[in-house]
Amino acid sequence: MDIKLDGISHSYGPVEVLRDISLTIKQGQIVCLVGPSGCGKSTLLRFIGGLERPTTGQVLQVGAPPRESLNPLTYVFQHFALLPWRTVEGNIRLVLEGHKLARGEADAIVRDVLARTRLTDFAKALPRQLSGGMKQRVAIARALAVRPAVMLMDEPLSALDSQTRELLMDDLVDLWTRQPFTAVYVTHNLNEAVRLGHRIVVLSRRPGRIHKEIQIEMPLSERQPGDPLLEAKQAELWGLMRDEAKAADQELVDG
Repeated sequence: MDIKLDGISHSYGPVEVLRDISLTIKQGQIVCLVGPSGCGKSTLLRFIGGLERPTTGQVLQVGAPPRESLNPLTYVFQHFALLPWRTVEGNIRLVLEGHKLARGEADAIVRDVLARTRLTDFAKALPRQLSGGMKQRVAIARALAVRPAVMLMDEPLSALDSQTRELLMDDLVDLWTRQPFTAVYVTHNLNEAVRLGHRIVVLSRRPGRIHKEIQIEMPLSERQPGDPLLEAKQAELWGLMRDEAKAADQELVDG
């Protein structure tokens, strides 16, 4: 299933947030959205997820989701939102409880995502016993449990320290390499964008418009920290964003 954004524009009262965004997210790709603070990245993600409707334009789902998909779209946020009284297994199982699944089918899904996210040994642990990185891994496992057609990821690693962020990026690359998924990934971190994005969409400052799209052909599994190509892509992204980011920060100060 592809996602097509057709002429998305939006205003909150007199404030124009997004202007004429047209974009297609192809099945099996990770598309990263980057841009200055306040440019509408998270707002755009909410439109894709159906949490809000744009002032003008439309979001279309092109093609059918996979037959086994329980939720075509699912979110991963920067805040883990785990229930503290439920174990890792229980938090994952929570998203399956509204679906009419046989007990054995639900058990199999939970076992599968625990194994894919390397959490099997922590199935009975409570959130308070886990590090921040492990909690986010549980949140990713929970999202995968509903077999989404598209994962919507809003700054999922921003609350983590740099070392943990690197480990989680490795985890996401490993997950995608073993079983490709589609994702729209919002981030301020350009290193994350070049490590994880098949396509990187650069938005201008408010009102957010598509300034440029950058495609990275290097396979995710071959992308390593310090790679000259990735560093060049990151420098290119910052060159595109630098002046707009300064202007956006000044607007926030003056605002």
